Amino acid sequence: MPLDLASSNPLALLRQLEWRVRHAVENVLSGEYRSAFRGRGMEFDQVVRYEFGDDVRDIDWNVTARLGEPYRKKFVEEREVTLLIVFEDTPSLNFGSGAQTKREALLELAGLVMLLGAVNRDRVGFVHAAPGGHVFREPVRGRGAILHSAASLLSQPAPDAHTAAPVDIPWRLLSRAAPKHSVLIWLGDFAPRPQPDGWLVMQRRYQTMGFRVDDPWERELPANGLFAAYDPTAGRLVTLEGSAAERAAHATWRRQREESWNALFPDPLSRLVVGTEENRLDALVKFFHARMRATTLL
Repeated sequence: MPLDLASSNPLALLRQLEWRVRHAVENVLSGEYRSAFRGRGMEFDQVVRYEFGDDVRDIDWNVTARLGEPYRKKFVEEREVTLLIVFEDTPSLNFGSGAQTKREALLELAGLVMLLGAVNRDRVGFVHAAPGGHVFREPVRGRGAILHSAASLLSQPAPDAHTAAPVDIPWRLLSRAAPKHSVLIWLGDFAPRPQPDGWLVMQRRYQTMGFRVDDPWERELPANGLFAAYDPTAGRLVTLEGSAAERAAHATWRRQREESWNALFPDPLSRLVVGTEENRLDALVKFFHARMRATTLL
């Protein structure tokens, strides 16, 4: 069921989504959600003697060779996950060739992630970054607190198409907003652009992931010649003729966008692209399944 922010209360919508999320966690994801965020402690503690049943992946081969018997690295247990959602709200997200805009679909995806955190007893916070300003909610735990935080995100007004102000992503604030090794999920439209200042700091401090929603017309222009579309960036209707030049320009834009996207998130398992016509929860489940499989193979 698509998210309809225009006619519904965000808190009521989130409660409708919650039972689907809880079912997915209990019956489909099980422990894979947490395993997808690296299933063992992140902080190195000490080297201890290896005992039967310990994970062989933790063996410290240098110490083992020096002492003549197996030793392994011991890690500090990670008792909770902190999720930090960065929602980059741009006028281009207001485009939609079907029943739902990219913004509505992306907000639903953000809400689902925050609900996953609530069901798994994690701490969840967000930054809503829009042209000229941002809203920050520090990470909180507990179903009620996270539901109200998610409702606050879904209630943020869409940016004005005619504003000339840049999107304000407070990277300095984000670098201090959550503990080291927290999960930072950046959701946005990700138009082609240089890597922002401060992104390398985020990658060193957090587990960084990128989530994007694509409209079918972004993936392939309609085949039936002349058509009109609303350009939310320019704030006006434009007419496309389906000419070879337009299709070549579209292909170039797509290539540049993918190159920029892949540069921000080099690991394929750290990026998720979902179509506006696709089921967002199903896409998240597949994403976590893929990350879990990769973790078990390490």
